[in-house]
Amino acid sequence: MALPAALEKITDKAATTAFTVRELLEAGVVGPMAPTTAVRSLKALRGFGPTPAAGYAANAVRRPGRTAIIDETGTLTFAEVHERSNALAHGLRELGVREGDSLALMCRNHRGFVETIVAASKLGVHQLLLNTMFSGPQITDVLARERPVVAVYDQEFQELVAPGAADLARVVWTHDGAGAHTSGEPTAEELIARGSREDLRPPAERGRMVILTSGTTGTPKGAARQQPKSLNPAAQIFSRMPLRAEERTMLAAPMFHSWGYLHFTLGFALGSTLVLRRRFTPEGTLQAIAEHRCQVLPVVPVMLQRILELPDDELARHDLSSLRIVALSGSALPGELAIRAMDRLGEVLYNLYGSTEVGWATIADPADLRAAPGTAGRPPRGTIVRLYDDQGREVTGAGAIGRIFVGNDMRFDGYTGGGGKDVIDGLLSSGDVGHFDAEGRLFVDGRDDDMIVSGGENVFPREVEDLIADMEPVKEVSVIGVPDAEWGARLRAFVVLDAGANLTEDEVKAHVKAHLASFKVPREVTFLDELPRNATGKVLKRELRER
Repeated sequence: MALPAALEKITDKAATTAFTVRELLEAGVVGPMAPTTAVRSLKALRGFGPTPAAGYAANAVRRPGRTAIIDETGTLTFAEVHERSNALAHGLRELGVREGDSLALMCRNHRGFVETIVAASKLGVHQLLLNTMFSGPQITDVLARERPVVAVYDQEFQELVAPGAADLARVVWTHDGAGAHTSGEPTAEELIARGSREDLRPPAERGRMVILTSGTTGTPKGAARQQPKSLNPAAQIFSRMPLRAEERTMLAAPMFHSWGYLHFTLGFALGSTLVLRRRFTPEGTLQAIAEHRCQVLPVVPVMLQRILELPDDELARHDLSSLRIVALSGSALPGELAIRAMDRLGEVLYNLYGSTEVGWATIADPADLRAAPGTAGRPPRGTIVRLYDDQGREVTGAGAIGRIFVGNDMRFDGYTGGGGKDVIDGLLSSGDVGHFDAEGRLFVDGRDDDMIVSGGENVFPREVEDLIADMEPVKEVSVIGVPDAEWGARLRAFVVLDAGANLTEDEVKAHVKAHLASFKVPREVTFLDELPRNATGKVLKRELRER
């Protein structure tokens, strides 16, 4: 007998609450504490909600002397970050920044990024995260479209930001090696030095976060997302990725990107110590892990690839025994890279598939990646993933390819310039196509607009890319479609070889022809020194099409 709808809703809510509490307890997010500490922590959470403001305010109460940040400048405790972000928030208010305004931030991974976000959160200010690889004209275009009232940026980006921010309040983060600050804007440290350390009254409305899409196929769009209303999303992540409280995270992924930002938010929920470096280098990352005994390393796949390309003796001289989790997202994880990494680092890889728009969709754990290299994994509790064809009909069955649609609590609110992604049955398009295997694991076959129709046959580049990538001398590969008068489109492969390796165009074609249908064989193979990529490792296919 079916339950009445109202009773079923109550039952589902109770089950979700029980699941969340269980996962948060296991992760150490909640646990025993003194009554006064509990009251003050809950006050911060009630006032600010599950936001950066509440995270650092609560940690300043619960674990004030614990190290919150380790960067090139030194260390900061949770109490220090809380007080410094209070002072920065008061300083921004003196510059005219008010609740509901928008703040543009262009910083590398260091304390300035964290403290600016926390200060903005305390003010109820929206946060626009600028890609540190943007050109001056891109920054100008984004600032004109998003219309922030203040720009906060690293001193190294002064010449890039200034033209588009001429009419805005501006605040600069300076650091050693950047030269003298002579442009006249106040520095963040000056605002902190003279600002009040007093706590701020929680805003009436929480600021939202705007992350810019990767722009791999065109102009980056602003994807707006409200702060989460509960800790349910964090519990969903913990159920598939065993992050634990009070560990150290070497946050190598850029925090302006949704993957790096996610680990920043999980970090304050867990009371984690964030180890930050302004620029990623494989050697520097390994050194930081060994020196600070980091347990978690969030990276994008190209970063992991660069780490594994280090000479064996360089890898061996760093003690990585503390590392429990290497968390990957941001671009496709080749199956060959996953296996090679686990053979070297152990069963520590977790691959999250999602997008700026849908949040996350699936997570693959080490067992998934061993059993089915290249998989994107399975949806965590609270997330629905379905496949649909071009007519909006659900696609079912192992191996059946369809457009990927996702439903969870972290979907975006739409693009700031208007518009959004396709929605079917309340689920949001990820922009990709894929298939499930017989065990319910998702595989992403490519972008839904990357499908190449050659001679009437549909080809998804990912399948061809994975096959070529398995060839011994191949370091990386990207396949695109280019116009063809006879076939409509033909495949063109761009291949990067290992240093000193040799491979011919005919050998690549023969390898593909031996394993796939003839219409999937690239008509052209171009060898490059490297593939053009953005800051999160995604291949810029629009640049390949221009070659």
